[in-house]
Amino acid sequence: MRVFALIAVALAVVFAAAPAAGPDQNPFVGRWNMTGTGADSTRVYWLELGERDGQVTALFLNRGGHPRPPDVLTLDGDELAWEVHSGNPSNPTIYRFRAHVQNGRLIGTEQLPPRGRRGGGAATEGRVVNWVGVRPPSWPPANANGDHTYGEPDVLFDGTSLDAFGVQFATRELGWTIEDGAMANGDGGNNLVSKQTFRNFKVQAEYRLAEGSNSGIYLRGRYELQVLEDHGDAAVDRGHMSIYGRVAPTVNASKPVGEWQAMEAILVGNRVTVTLNGERVHDNVAIEGITGGALDANETEPGPLMIQGDHSGVWIRRIVVTPITAAGR
Repeated sequence: MRVFALIAVALAVVFAAAPAAGPDQNPFVGRWNMTGTGADSTRVYWLELGERDGQVTALFLNRGGHPRPPDVLTLDGDELAWEVHSGNPSNPTIYRFRAHVQNGRLIGTEQLPPRGRRGGGAATEGRVVNWVGVRPPSWPPANANGDHTYGEPDVLFDGTSLDAFGVQFATRELGWTIEDGAMANGDGGNNLVSKQTFRNFKVQAEYRLAEGSNSGIYLRGRYELQVLEDHGDAAVDRGHMSIYGRVAPTVNASKPVGEWQAMEAILVGNRVTVTLNGERVHDNVAIEGITGGALDANETEPGPLMIQGDHSGVWIRRIVVTPITAAGR
């Protein structure tokens, strides 16, 4: 996902109400993994509510992008409501959410914005999505740098076949081809999802980027390691090998346009160590939540490797995943 203007996560949105009670009295405070119900089960969101200096703060991940403060946030009795605005600030597209806590779960709706005018008629009101939020897991201690026992490597791509992958969007074209021993998506393609799933593992990939290239490698299909052509730029939380929108790499280790690059990530529990082009850019970092575009929020379950292909061109010549059969300390 491309780097745009940075929004500091320290920004706070204050409830349009009296100061909130402490965490023991406010059931909304904390983090929530939210998933659409029924046919909307692929709609995944993330919400965090906290308190600072007697005021309540919020960060919300509206499926894509990165966590940011809602544009409007209110608490009226036992109902929480917020809005996310996008597009033209003078005439924004508005997504409206409402929620309440029931039996320890966050139960809510998303009012989708109106659809565009058709045949000169009025815009059609968007439909309502129902969703349920649960608390993220409490992860046991883990060490991505531990003395792990590894199983047999799974070669997901060796330059010859895409058979190890399916696609995220069944109604879209594949959009990937194999050329000169690399898989390429040109200026866009479907997102590739490995047919195998993994819990704790090491992944290694080699790829090259054109000017302005933008892609991503999703660990367990939930946590994006950003792939971005940004050689020479500052290391930021949406830069190359960032945990997208959450943790910046310690250094920008990107190579120039067109050069082959190599990454390695070791994921154990919610801890990850990442090396890019021989430089360690994350060192046993805790992943604090799903990132934009996650396939689901079932964080404790094994998940696939997903390669983002719907943004811009990338060429990949090798992907190997090696399962960890016993995690070391």
